[in-house]
Amino acid sequence: MRNSRAVSGIDLLSVFALAVMLFLTSGLNAQEGNSESRAGRLEGMWRVQLTVRDCQTGAAQRTFPALFAFAKGGILTFTTAGQPPAVATPGYGVWAHTGGHNYSAVTEVFIFNPAGVWIQTHRLTRAIELDKDADEFTDTTKLEILDTSGNLIATGCATSVGRRFETTG
Repeated sequence: MRNSRAVSGIDLLSVFALAVMLFLTSGLNAQEGNSESRAGRLEGMWRVQLTVRDCQTGAAQRTFPALFAFAKGGILTFTTAGQPPAVATPGYGVWAHTGGHNYSAVTEVFIFNPAGVWIQTHRLTRAIELDKDADEFTDTTKLEILDTSGNLIATGCATSVGRRFETTG
C-alpha cells in the first residue's frame, strides 16, 4: 500500500512538472509568434509597381503594375501587366527571410511566341527590404533569360515598390 502511495506521489509530481513545462513552452511559442508579427513579415498580398531599368545606368525604361502573393511556407506567385497573358505564364517561385527586414525570392515565368510555342524562361532573383511597419517594400531584381535548354541568353535589371494589399473599411 505504501508503495502505491509513493507511486501516486511521483505521478502527481510528474503531472505537475509536465503542466509547468507545457505552460512555459506555450509562453515561449507566444513570444516567438510575436517576433513574427506583421512588423516582421512579408507574408501576404501586395500591389507592386515594377520598373525595368538599364543595368548600366539605372535609368527607368518602363514601369507596370503587378500583384504578388507571398504565402506561408515560402511560396510566391505573381502576375504582371508587363507581358500579355497570351505569351507569359504567371510567375511561381519561393521566398525566404534572410534576416532583419530582408528577404530573398526567386521566381520563374514561361514565355511563349505568338504561335503558343515555349521559347524562354525568365528567372527573377529579388533582394527585398520590408519597411519597419511591414506595409511597404522595395526590391532590386536580377533577370536571367534562359532558352528552352536552360542556357543563359540575356540579363536585365529592375526595381520594385510594393504596398500591402488590404481590404478597406
